[in-house]
Amino acid sequence: MGRPAAVGGGIGIVLIAIVIGLLGGNPQQFLQQARQNQPAAAPGQAAELTPAEKEAGEFVSTVFADTEDVWTRLFAENDMQYRKPTLVLFKDQVRSGCGMASSGTGPFYCPADQKVYLDTSFFSQLARQLGAPGDFAQAYVVAHEVGHHVQKLLGYTDQVDRIRQQVPEVEYNKYSVKLELQADFFAGVMLHHADRMHNIIERGDIEEALTAAQAIGDDTLQRRSKGYVQPETFNHGTSAQRVEWFSKGLKTGDLSQGDTFGAASL
Repeated sequence: MGRPAAVGGGIGIVLIAIVIGLLGGNPQQFLQQARQNQPAAAPGQAAELTPAEKEAGEFVSTVFADTEDVWTRLFAENDMQYRKPTLVLFKDQVRSGCGMASSGTGPFYCPADQKVYLDTSFFSQLARQLGAPGDFAQAYVVAHEVGHHVQKLLGYTDQVDRIRQQVPEVEYNKYSVKLELQADFFAGVMLHHADRMHNIIERGDIEEALTAAQAIGDDTLQRRSKGYVQPETFNHGTSAQRVEWFSKGLKTGDLSQGDTFGAASL
């Protein structure tokens, strides 16, 4: 059995898609190869963080704590125990249980070590390159990656990983989309309940999150990088789909409505 694949990702897809657009290749294949070929960081060489990156790290830690509060409660309500993931903030590159990753990969969750990895420069890139600034846009991204951890605990990740080893890539992409859209739904659910518990949503926040969801749809990213779209290569979902499932989770807070794998329209 191969090494479990990391899931999630946002701004890294944009950067990679630009390269792939020039080469005419497949973004997912390039991403996997890039992770495998990343050089290891020299021991003891930690990159210096800017004040903005330190501030972003503190904000991420706060949102991460909110995800723990929400999911601990929701799991308990369903007679389950929530095992929190570990948050890893890095700069430039990092070694994970899913292999080496660079800042170009974007945020990701590694099911092999059950850790969420976030590059400290990501949020400035989210605002600058994708036009999705704001704290709530950042909270959406963090909640999405933690949503992948929830999928791991509920067994969805392992099911999809088994399918990945049995079917052609084009067929697997359909399941990857379902997995990503469910993580968007779980992100919405988490923020719904976090607002009820801590009153975190302010005026304009939801628009910020929807802008972020819109910005990282496969069709939007491909159109930005290539000028056209290739639906057969989608592995995260369209902008409309990401907005739809995130909004559904945010509005309802109801875990029973997040079955993207059984959705007839996907």
